[in-house]
Amino acid sequence: MNLPNILTIFRLFLIPVFLMVFFSGTPNYLLYSIIVFLIAGMTDILDGYIARKYNLVTKWGIVLDPLADKLMLLTVLSSLSIKNIIPSWIFVVVAMKEVLMIISGLFLYKKDTVIPSNIFGKASTLLFYISIFTLGFNPMAGDNLLYIAVASAVVALINYVIIYFRNHKNNKD
Repeated sequence: MNLPNILTIFRLFLIPVFLMVFFSGTPNYLLYSIIVFLIAGMTDILDGYIARKYNLVTKWGIVLDPLADKLMLLTVLSSLSIKNIIPSWIFVVVAMKEVLMIISGLFLYKKDTVIPSNIFGKASTLLFYISIFTLGFNPMAGDNLLYIAVASAVVALINYVIIYFRNHKNNKD
């Protein structure tokens, strides 16, 4: 178990922390829960940096890191939807995309194939972090950024599908 993988596991443990803070009923629950979400985002950046810089990239980490990101994002979006802070269709669209990505990732992992994250997926994740952060201070701007983040998530999904079919075709040849 290396440091990047430990940071990824820590990010998974932040999911129930986020839920406890978000649904705590404290006056500043949204601000505090966004801070937990941002800490998760920082660990995501840090684990990726350490893994690449010190050549600590593992197949397990390649799979677990995006899974932790997806679970955190789905947790945050579902929570925001439950409290009617964001429209529920945002959660539904992102959940369908993420569940498809998780199932596809597990299927490909069993076939010893891993499609690592790329610029489209990273940009989409960054947009979600920015938009959710913005929601805490400017709900209208946060909503507008969320729409852009959802569109970028769909573009990322399409890009991953293209990469899969391109790799699948090349493996057949």
